[in-house]
Amino acid sequence: MSAETVEPSESSESSEPSDAPPKPEALRYGDAIEELREILQGIENEGVDLDELSVKVERAAFLIRTCRTRIQDTELKVQRVLEELEEEA
Repeated sequence: MSAETVEPSESSESSEPSDAPPKPEALRYGDAIEELREILQGIENEGVDLDELSVKVERAAFLIRTCRTRIQDTELKVQRVLEELEEEA
């Protein structure tokens, strides 16, 4: 019987919908920018409920941080490649 008790809790955990946003590394830069534009347009053009506004602002902040991180990471990679090319020359 204890196995029967364990199985439903395991299946209920796996069947829960994930409301968590994707990890920054799973989100493409272009997709993040597009979603950010949509959020901004929605805030500017629509009457947004206060609770909904809070969620949208939090998501926008996440997207901005994600984009900044991507830009910084890309700058470092480009810098490393350029340094390697200079060393080879």
